[in-house]
Amino acid sequence: MLRRLVLPLALIMIALVPARAQGPDGLEPLLQALALPDLVAIMREEGLSYGDELEDEMFPGRGGDRWDAAVADIYDGGRMEEVLRGALARELADTDLTPLTEFFTSPDGARIVSLELSARRALLDPEVEKASMQRLEEMQADGAPRLEMIEQFIAVNDLLETNVAGALNANYAFYTGLADGRAFDFELTEQQMLSDVWGQEPEIRTDTHDWLLSYLAMAYQPLSDDVLARYIALSQTPEGQALNAALFVGFDVAFTGISRQLGLAAAQFISGQDI
Repeated sequence: MLRRLVLPLALIMIALVPARAQGPDGLEPLLQALALPDLVAIMREEGLSYGDELEDEMFPGRGGDRWDAAVADIYDGGRMEEVLRGALARELADTDLTPLTEFFTSPDGARIVSLELSARRALLDPEVEKASMQRLEEMQADGAPRLEMIEQFIAVNDLLETNVAGALNANYAFYTGLADGRAFDFELTEQQMLSDVWGQEPEIRTDTHDWLLSYLAMAYQPLSDDVLARYIALSQTPEGQALNAALFVGFDVAFTGISRQLGLAAAQFISGQDI
């Protein structure tokens, strides 16, 4: 049910956890290097777009301004940024952030952040996403060597497995929100929800893998093999692994929480309740 929400190392996900935690030394410079406000703004745009898709699929023509307001509240940018800082402060409390900050404030690191954000922003346009997929098919047909490096990047950062698990958790949370919000005129058991969600796993896995390849190929196309190799090497360090793990702790918590809120809100429109 949920749009894939997948991010490599430099693109941070949010966590719905207590904010204002005491962060490790150097956290703020790292967040600045990773262009946190820009990322949150893009994520919010993705969320608002997904809200439109949900309305079209589940209660077409019945959402209107009230649904738009509910979705905008769920994807509140200020709250998203605040809770993100709390999540990373907690998860990275024992990590030396110096190597990460040095990389992402270097010319190559700053360019990587810019390219990732630009590609993510561009993919808000369905036509750009379609073109990106078509380009991936061409690269696969030609046996482009760059795809081997991108597959390595995906494996090192465990992007596929973590994103598939996160999508399944988010979809289950959305179901529970619908059920608890009484969207159905029948009882939907936990086993039925789990069975349906797990039934989506093969399609989610295939779609996520293809999207990762197309997105990363698009984002990193201007990079030399040497720069991409150094980025992969950073991802393999203890500090890189710690950051990646922290991001996906936030990812899982954030989007299960957001998904449940969306399910609860959607249920009221499906069942005709006042919101």
